Parts: sequence; C-alpha cells; structure tokens
Amino acid sequence: MIEFTLPYPPSTNEIWEPVVRMHNGKRKAMLVLTAKAKRYKADCGWFAKKAGVRKPLAGLVQVEARLYPARPEDWSERQRKLGALWDLDVRCIDADNGVKVAIDGLKQIAFGDDRYVWRYTIERMEPDEHGARLVLVISPYSRHTPQGDMFGRAELDEGVICGSMGG
Repeated sequence: MIEFTLPYPPSTNEIWEPVVRMHNGKRKAMLVLTAKAKRYKADCGWFAKKAGVRKPLAGLVQVEARLYPARPEDWSERQRKLGALWDLDVRCIDADNGVKVAIDGLKQIAFGDDRYVWRYTIERMEPDEHGARLVLVISPYSRHTPQGDMFGRAELDEGVICGSMGG
C-alpha cells in the first residue's frame, strides 16, 4: 500500500489548451497539455518518490482519493450558521475532474499504467486546517474469480479474463 499527499490538483477543464500546428502541410487544430498540467504531473512523481515509492506496483491496483478543498476564511461563521452541511457551498472542483491529472502523473511511478486501475473511489472531504490537497492511497487489487466452470477454466492475465469453450 502506498499513501501520500499531493497539492490540490487542477481540474481537467484546466489541463488542455487548443493549438494549431502544421501536419502534412496543413494546419490542424489539436489539444495539448497546459504547462500547469505538465508541472502537476511531474510534481505527482516527485511526491510519490518522496513518500517512498521506488517502483510501480505490479498488476491491478485500486486508488482511493480524498479531495480536500481550501477552507474559506469565514468557515467558522458558516459552520455556526449552517451546521454540519456548512461546506456544501465551498468552492471545489468536481471530484472526478480533480483526480484525472494525478492518475496520469503516476503512470510508471506508482503503477504501470492507468489501465491497471481496476477500482477507483473519490471522496470530497470537509475542508480543514491543513489546506487544499489530494490524498491518495494506492494498493494492490484482488478481484473475485469469475465463474469459470460454466465455459471452461477462467484465468487472470494482466487484468484480462480469458476462458476457453473447448475441453
């Protein structure tokens, strides 16, 4: 299991920018990563290494993400007025948008490729005194063996289930 904290991520809405480039003598519009996204992806690798990651986990993995938005200065007043639901209107990126760039930045560092992320959970947390951040827990994933007897023996091969119909 690997657990580490990353800075608050950019939204996927902020990681792409349109550019026009020449391709085969014609102008072609395409999307490329912004400088901000490239920096964040590089930072993900450094934070993972700082947390002790020396090589990617082999095989399937699961990722638990906890997204902490920044706590506003008037949080105690909001909490007093609104009670337990005080943070519903705290500015926060969409939880799923916030984790995509981090997952991309951890390929070949914490796990082989994002296609090996078999289970993925995201929870938006209540803002606290530790600031805006993304906490990730990455661990090996074991899934239940499917019913292989019905059509032959099922085998797990790097995340692909194979079955044979013959005997």
